[in-house]
Amino acid sequence: METLRLVLLFLHIVGFAALLGGLLVQARLPEKVVNAPMRDGIGTAFLAGLLLVGVLESGDDPVNHAKIAVKFAIGLVILVLVMANMRKERIPQGLWAGILLLTLANIAVALFWSPVHSS
Repeated sequence: METLRLVLLFLHIVGFAALLGGLLVQARLPEKVVNAPMRDGIGTAFLAGLLLVGVLESGDDPVNHAKIAVKFAIGLVILVLVMANMRKERIPQGLWAGILLLTLANIAVALFWSPVHSS
């Protein structure tokens, strides 16, 4: 189970790296689009995250459900925004910035929120 957890965590991180890279590569461009790394990155990160929660739930360690809920909600919003705008020729600067901020927020939650809530 530990190997599966590590593989899913790796895929989750790679997915967010692809999403972030797809966003940042457009930082200096005047027109923004939803590109393939953004689409594939959020899809991979979201699916790997869901599977990772399943693996964590089956283990003995407690799971921080509040953290998972926040990451799920942010990830779902990113997924919907990316998929809804995938076929558009361009997206507004504000939408691009919003997806970037949500992506960074999701990464920050993963990094700074402790894995287990202590009372």
